[in-house]
Amino acid sequence: MATGRLGVGETLGALNAALGPGGPIWFKETHARHLRARDFLAPRRALQARFGPGQVPESVLQAVACLQGPGVAPVLRCAPTPAGLSLQLQRTAVFERVLSAVASYAVPAKPALPSPCVVLHCPALRSSPGALRLSQLRAVLVADHLARSLRAQGVCVHLVPAVRDPHMPTFLQKLRVDWPTASERASIETLRRCVLPELTSSVQHPETLTPGVLGSLCLKELVKEQGREAGYDPSVDNCLVTEDLLSVLAELQEALKHQPEDSHPDLARASDSGAHRRIVVHVVNCEEEFQQQKLDLLWWKLDDQAPLIQKHLVCGPVKVAGTPATLMTAPEYYLFRHAQVCKASALKHGKDLTQDPAWMEKSEVLSAATIKFEMLSTAPQSQLLLADGSISTKSTKSGTFVMYNCARLATLFEGYKCNMEQGLYPTFPPVSSLDFSLLHDEGEWLLLFNSVLPFPDLLSQTVDLACVAPGLHITARTEMVCKFLVQLSMDFSSYYNRVHILGEPRPHLFGQMFARLQLLRAVCEVFHAGLAMLGLPPLSHI
Repeated sequence: MATGRLGVGETLGALNAALGPGGPIWFKETHARHLRARDFLAPRRALQARFGPGQVPESVLQAVACLQGPGVAPVLRCAPTPAGLSLQLQRTAVFERVLSAVASYAVPAKPALPSPCVVLHCPALRSSPGALRLSQLRAVLVADHLARSLRAQGVCVHLVPAVRDPHMPTFLQKLRVDWPTASERASIETLRRCVLPELTSSVQHPETLTPGVLGSLCLKELVKEQGREAGYDPSVDNCLVTEDLLSVLAELQEALKHQPEDSHPDLARASDSGAHRRIVVHVVNCEEEFQQQKLDLLWWKLDDQAPLIQKHLVCGPVKVAGTPATLMTAPEYYLFRHAQVCKASALKHGKDLTQDPAWMEKSEVLSAATIKFEMLSTAPQSQLLLADGSISTKSTKSGTFVMYNCARLATLFEGYKCNMEQGLYPTFPPVSSLDFSLLHDEGEWLLLFNSVLPFPDLLSQTVDLACVAPGLHITARTEMVCKFLVQLSMDFSSYYNRVHILGEPRPHLFGQMFARLQLLRAVCEVFHAGLAMLGLPPLSHI
C-alpha cells in the first residue's frame, strides 16, 4: 500500500496540472448533496474556455483518471457531466490511508522553506486589565492565536511586550492566553543618546516639557522616503518622544536580538541570511494604529539595525448589541459571559455548581471558549458585533457547542472502554486489520473529506501572512480555525445523533464499530489540535 500523507492541495495541484497550461480550474466539493456523486469538479464553462466548445480531449481524461504522485489521493473515476468533469476518489483507499496515520493529519504541513523569525507586538498588553477595551482584547486574542499557529508551523516567535501589570497575568490565564511577563523595563539609555540630538522642543523650550517627555521629532521625511509611504497616514508629522515610547522601542530591539531556545533549526542556520530574516508584526486595534505608525518610523530613524519589514495587522472595531462597546471593559465582558455560562449550567443540571471547584474550572474554560469563538470567528480586519444573548450548547455557532461535541467524543470513547473492561467488547484491533469498506454512510465521508483530510492545509493557510508583499498592512485568516471547528461540530453532531456507534455486543457488528471508532479517533485528534491553536483544553464532561 502507498504511504505518505494525502493532501487536498497536492491533489488539486495534480488535477490542474493534468489539464495542461493555464490557471486552476478544479475545486473540492464540500456540500453533502454534491459529495454523494463527486469529490472534485472542473466546471463546464471553465473547461470550454480552456478547450473550446467541444469535448475535453481524451488524453486529458486519461491523465486525470491515472493521476498519481506524492500526496495525491487515488482516483476511482472521472467522467463528463452536465456540470463539468466530475471526479470521485477511491474512498475506501482514502479512508485506509488517512485512518492508518491519524496523528499526521492533526499537524500542519511543513513549509518548503524555513520561515523568518517573527516578533509579534501587541501594544494593548501595556495597559491594566481594567483599562483594556474590547477592541484591545480582540487584538490580544488574535495575537495569541497567531503565535500558537505560527509555532505549530515551526516558526520562531517572540512575543512583545512582556506583561508588567501585576493583575494582567491572572486575567490572561482566565482567557487561556499564554504571554510572557517581566518585572523590569529594558534600558533606554542608548536610545536616549540617539534621540536627543534629533529633538526640537527639548532644546528650544525645555521648561515646557512635562516629566517623561523628551521632546518632539519630525517624521515627515521618513514618510516620503521610497518604500515607506505605502499605507502610512499622510498626516504623520511630529512625534512626541517620551521615555515610555523609548521603552517600547528598547523592548522591540531586545526581541530582535534574542532568538527563543525552541526555534526551528533551519532558522538558526539561516540567521545571517539578511535583513528579511526578522519580521515584526504589530497587532493593533484601529484606534492604536496611528500611534504605532509613528513608532515604526521612529525606530527606523534611531536604529540602523531596525527590521526592514514591519507590518500592521489592524483589528476592526468591536461593538456590543444594545450597548456602546466603550462602556464595557474586557474584565466586565468576561464576567458577563462567565455569569451566563454558570446560569446555563444551573438550568441544565438543576442546581448551582458554583461551589464545586472542579466545575468552576470547567466554567472558566467554557467562558474562555465562548469569548474566543465570538472574537475570532470573524476576520480580524472586519467590524465585530457581539450579541448579548444567552449561552447554550445547542447554539451551533458558539464555542460552547464546540466544547460540548468534543466532550461527547470523550464520553463515547469512555463508554467503549467501560464496555471493553466488562467483557462486552473486544480490545481494539490493529488498525491494519480494520475493514474501512464498512464506512459507507455519507456522514462518514463528510467527516473525513471535509475535516480530517484538509485540516493540515487549513492550519498552514491560517498563518499565511504574506509579509514580503508591498505595503504596510497585512491580513490574517485567524477566523479559519474557529469556523472550521464549528462546521466540524455540526457535521459530527448530525452524524452522532443519527448513527449508533457503540452497537450491540455481537461479533458480526464489531468490524463496522471499530472502523467507525477509528474515524472518530481521527476527528477527536483534529478537535484537540484545533482547540490547542486557540489555547483551549478539551473537556471530557460538560
